[in-house]
Amino acid sequence: MEVLAQLDKILLGRHHLHQQILIAVLARGHVLLEGMPGTGKTELIKALGEVLALDFKRIQFTPDLMPSDISGAHILQETSSGNREMQFKPGPVFTHILLADEINRASPKTQAALLEAMQEQCVTLLGETRKLPSPFFVLASQNPIDLEGTYALPEAQLDRFLFKLNVSGLDVEVMTQIISGRRRGKPPAVDRTLSRQDLDLLFNVMDRIFIPKQVCRYISRLVAATHSDSPEAPELIKEYVTFGASPRAAIAMAEASRARALLESRPTVGFEDVLQVALPVLNHRIITNYKAKIDRIGTADLCETILSQLDEAELNLPEGIQLAESHD
Repeated sequence: MEVLAQLDKILLGRHHLHQQILIAVLARGHVLLEGMPGTGKTELIKALGEVLALDFKRIQFTPDLMPSDISGAHILQETSSGNREMQFKPGPVFTHILLADEINRASPKTQAALLEAMQEQCVTLLGETRKLPSPFFVLASQNPIDLEGTYALPEAQLDRFLFKLNVSGLDVEVMTQIISGRRRGKPPAVDRTLSRQDLDLLFNVMDRIFIPKQVCRYISRLVAATHSDSPEAPELIKEYVTFGASPRAAIAMAEASRARALLESRPTVGFEDVLQVALPVLNHRIITNYKAKIDRIGTADLCETILSQLDEAELNLPEGIQLAESHD
């Protein structure tokens, strides 16, 4: 797809990350990017806004940022007749793509200003609800939680992100290519954009991607297996997990699987699509206990355990007999 090629040209060495971002866009979901400063998180989101040719606004989250700085506020204005009345001034959330830069640097009260916008795509102030533009995406970046001056996102807000993607550093070859071919690291300009009509067409095609009942059941079993009281939960889940993923995770996984099938030019979702999107859907929705921190067991380890132990087709094959690999 041309959008993917444009992102690969702008940010080198991140093809898989770009593919996941595009899957989230097609699934009309929000994305949380986590990584150390300087790894290209902000540049990636800005590039996506240019390639999709949608309205784009940026909020730099800081400890003194207020909820009204995001959603807008009512301001006393003088009218032409000389009277004064309260008029609403929209905040930067009224856009198609919102870059929430370093979202975990703001206070929990300010972070909560995005909850309604991310779920219902609207903003309610003084009893009046205003719809946001469609489509609406929140693409947020955050530094690792253990860095000084950050506030952990509440579970309710994390659950509203379709994906949480980790942005790691680049290898030597890619860094050499960047510093030898790009002065001050400046990426090339976008030369192709996706029109709004083409994006709407992709959304319409997405709605026609078929998910077989057996694949739906596999998604449901994956989410259920994240709960320690589930019969299919692996021993690691029972030992280290306090709370598993919500039903919203199953919905997110189904939509993301549809989007991946579309990128692969297939009209039907397969088990391989679920396997490719399960980790970014689940890794921020599993809440571990203190024993997991002591033993250094991360959510990625738990997700990989579930994916490796849960039989997709429920065939219950004898030990040592496996189906052919269905994922990349």
